Amino acid sequence: MDEQNPFVANEDARTDKGVAPGRCVGPGRSIEWLKQGWQLFTKNPGIWLAITVIVMVIGIALVSIPIVAPLALVITFLMPVFVGGILLGCKSLSDDGEFGINYLFVGFKQNTSNLIMVSVFYFIGAVVINVLVFFIVGGSALTGGVIGHWPGVGVVAGGFLFAMLILLLLHVPLVMAVWFAPALVVFRNVAPLDAMKMSFFACLKNIVPFTVYCVIIAVLFAIAVIPVALGMLILLPVTVGSVYASYVDIFE
Repeated sequence: MDEQNPFVANEDARTDKGVAPGRCVGPGRSIEWLKQGWQLFTKNPGIWLAITVIVMVIGIALVSIPIVAPLALVITFLMPVFVGGILLGCKSLSDDGEFGINYLFVGFKQNTSNLIMVSVFYFIGAVVINVLVFFIVGGSALTGGVIGHWPGVGVVAGGFLFAMLILLLLHVPLVMAVWFAPALVVFRNVAPLDAMKMSFFACLKNIVPFTVYCVIIAVLFAIAVIPVALGMLILLPVTVGSVYASYVDIFE
């Protein structure tokens, strides 16, 4: 990887699938990813803000109108498709190329089927996890109701806490599997399941820098939502840019 330009890809050391395996980086790289995300944002803040506003307005509108609320699920389901397009925009922007609102929809023109399959696998995983959590909560509630009184309340509370722990423990690996998947699909044409496997193991290999990254993002999110969530207009683009930076850092 070029030390002077972190966005320059190295074509050496590829696997037989044409994609370099994810390398291990230091904890401090998480801060560098966010710095590079900020640099991408400052290259064209107007377009970034426009894309963010469009996504937020669509999301709020869909959730606010009951008759079309189910479409909000569709938007969430297709998020890897949107992200894939924006990541292509990040690549163009980092190469001093064009960057416009159209990149929000490029994923619907390139690698669309594979990006949708990433969404499908993610959706299936999320459904399985939520069904499991539902049965744990339901089972503890039923058992607590049978026992009754304070012991029953304790069973319900314990079951709920256990279900939330299971939700966290299972959802984190699922997020790890989709973190790099859209980038691997659009940049290296990796098959959906292979992309998710590579993404998971790359995140696992870099669990320390990603833990640091998540802590920083959580703090920034808490700050961003204070002024009527206006800070999200900047945090969301920077986060997407940092996803691209982390992909280049680990896979290129």
